[in-house]
Formats: sequence, C-alpha cells, structure tokens
Amino acid sequence: MIKTDILIIGAGPTGLFTVFEAGLLKLKTHLIDALPQPGGQCSEIYPKKPIYDIPAYPEILAGDLVDRLMEQIKPFEPGFTLGERAETLEKQEDGSFVVTTNKGTKHHAPVVVIAGGLGSFEPRKPLIPNIANYEEKGVSYIIKDPEVYRNKKVVISGGGDSALDWAIYLTNVASEVALVHRRNEFRGALDSVEKASELAKLGKIQLYTEAEVKEVHGENELQAVVIKHNDETKGQTYVETDHFIPLFGLSPKLGPIGGWGLEIEKNAIKVNNAKDYQTNISGVFAIGDVNTYPGKLKLILSGFHEAAVMCQFAYQIINPDKRFVMKYTTVGGVEGFDGTKKEAKKEVVQSIV
Repeated sequence: MIKTDILIIGAGPTGLFTVFEAGLLKLKTHLIDALPQPGGQCSEIYPKKPIYDIPAYPEILAGDLVDRLMEQIKPFEPGFTLGERAETLEKQEDGSFVVTTNKGTKHHAPVVVIAGGLGSFEPRKPLIPNIANYEEKGVSYIIKDPEVYRNKKVVISGGGDSALDWAIYLTNVASEVALVHRRNEFRGALDSVEKASELAKLGKIQLYTEAEVKEVHGENELQAVVIKHNDETKGQTYVETDHFIPLFGLSPKLGPIGGWGLEIEKNAIKVNNAKDYQTNISGVFAIGDVNTYPGKLKLILSGFHEAAVMCQFAYQIINPDKRFVMKYTTVGGVEGFDGTKKEAKKEVVQSIV
C-alpha cells in the first residue's frame, strides 16, 4: 500500500504543478498515470509542438515545458506509479480513499485529485476508404517529431489550433506544406489564422479552403491525396505528398473514472469552481481539462490556477486542526532549491480561512 497526503491521478502539466503547490504546503504527493512517463499529452502526443500561452515563455516546446516542471518539483520528491491506469476508488470509514490500478497497485490518501487531462484519448480519423492501409506509411494523426518531415511534402487537414500551428511551424521544416479545411473560417487563434494567411500569400503554405481530402493513394507508402472542393465547378485536386496528417482533435474518454460516481457533464467532471474545485464526492477534486464549470477555459494556464487553489483547501482536509498561514514564495523562498531556504527580507503573510 502506497500512502501519501495527496494522490494525483494524471501526470500531465497540471498534475505536475500540483506537486509544487502541495510541496509549498509541506504535503506529500504521489502520481498515477497510464503512460510510461510523466508529461501527459505534452510528452506522448506533441513533445515538439510549440506552446505560446505559458507566462514568461513567448514560445516553449511541450516537451521542454514538462522538463521544466519536473525540475521545479524535484525538491519535493513526489512518488510515481507509471504505466498503470487508476481503476477503482473506494472510500474508507475515516473518509480517506484507496485507489487501485489495473495492475493491482493500491494507493491510500485522504485527498484524491483527478488531473487526467482529457482522460484516455484517441485521434478522430477522417472517413476515407483504405486510409488505415497507410497508417505509419505516410499517414499520421499526431506529430511527435517534426524532423520526420524535414524536406518532405506534407498535407495537413483541420481547422483548429493544432492544424494551424503545425502548418505554420512546418514551413521551416518541410519542402512543401498544404493546409486543407472544409470551411473558409478557422477555429484557431486569430493570430495563427493571420500568420497562416500571410504564409499562403507568400507561397509557403498551399491553402485549400471549402475542401476536404477524400482519397489517399500509393503503392506501398502514401504518394498522393485527392482533395475534393465544395464548389463542384472546381472538381478535384490531385496533390503529390509524402505525408498526410489529419488533425481533427482527440476523442476523449474518462475510462474507469467515469464509473466512480462522479457527476459527469459532456464527458467532463463537474466541480465547484466557486470555492475549491471539489467534485460531488467530498475529498475528491478535479482540475485541468478533465473538469467543467461555467466559464471553463481548457488551458494549461487554467489548470495551474486550479491546482494552486485546490491545494489550499486540500490542506484543510488533511490538517483540520491546523491553521495554515501562507507565505508568498518571494518572501519565504522555496525549501529545497540550491539546498537552502532563501532568506526573507520582511514578513508578509496571508491567512487562509
């Protein structure tokens, strides 16, 4: 039985930052993740994808963000159960919980935090005949290493941020980049739409709007795609390519967590965002992309905020007889970094009620 103060289900960015916030409160943490390494989607799906909305980083690769988070939490020595899926949640008589994985590993904690991102996921695939024959032979649904596309011809389908960001990024890697979207309007950030439009004007992106890839061709590997235009007068366009990457998002599934008695809305866990991000089960919190509430924004930044707030209330559950006084890190420092605690110039405290 692994015992800890806060058991975190999900070792993505939000789960990792929870370790830091809990560490500031002298709380021990342990993380469970079905993936074999920390980082969640940032490590497994798009480690080389640039992220632009992390404070103080104009641009940072997803994998590098995970590395920075791992460095940040190192002083707090969290435990990890990796390559195992959280399977069951059992509430004990004293209000604590036992979580058992699919491999039988048991974990005991007074507080459970679900930070599982989108849960288990698989890419949404276009309905194209025989596309499965070209998977890993030119057709991919996830970009892990952009160097695979160095000096290659690439066709990307999609209208969201991933499609736009990768099309923009690969203009400096691939020999040719085409972006196909079934509408004229894109769903991504306005800045990305403007960048893609400018690159199209410069001839660095071949832009096909109001169109869809309907066929894939090649003998042993992908050699071409056929783009069908919504305007029948334009007919079809045959495009030679080395790679076709449909980026239509992920189909999320909560998996076993969905059977834990939590209140679910549209495949996300409802929480009380007016107070502490607690679920309908006392002592079980949900933070990051896995939760939902009015005004929810599915951003890593939002998950970081939710982790900080949640930890303050988790402290009260774990230490009901103690009054915690929060010291800002700029005042109290962070124990463990450089092997010392930074000296405070003056005392500034904020009571947590």
